[in-house]
Amino acid sequence: MSLEIQQREREGIVILDLKGRLTVGGEVATFRDRVQKLVNSGRTSIILNLQDVDYIDSTGLGALVMSFTSLQRAGGKIKLLNLSRRGIELLVMTKLTTIFEVFDDEQNAINSFFPDRELKRFDILSFVQQQKEE
Repeated sequence: MSLEIQQREREGIVILDLKGRLTVGGEVATFRDRVQKLVNSGRTSIILNLQDVDYIDSTGLGALVMSFTSLQRAGGKIKLLNLSRRGIELLVMTKLTTIFEVFDDEQNAINSFFPDRELKRFDILSFVQQQKEE
């Protein structure tokens, strides 16, 4: 399955709705190109909505990290939204929860770009505890 990327904007924040797989090959290349075009055009506040991403392999994970680094160098930020259970487990296992901000609510993800706004972060610790209980 290929990767589809729909772009929209809310309150000046670019939201990329990804659908499919973020895996080695054309999918990762498509993703990296899209993010690089945004950075080149000065659009450096990005939310990745991963609700419809059913699989991320190590190359896809690497692309997420490279995007994070590119945006950070450009003075921007990338936030993750609506990760699947497996996606969250992957971030926890690889300790990437220490660099990525993860959200399960779009408005909270948007609010995170505005320091004066109140927001509720996704509680990774609660998620991990809940998984241990199941």
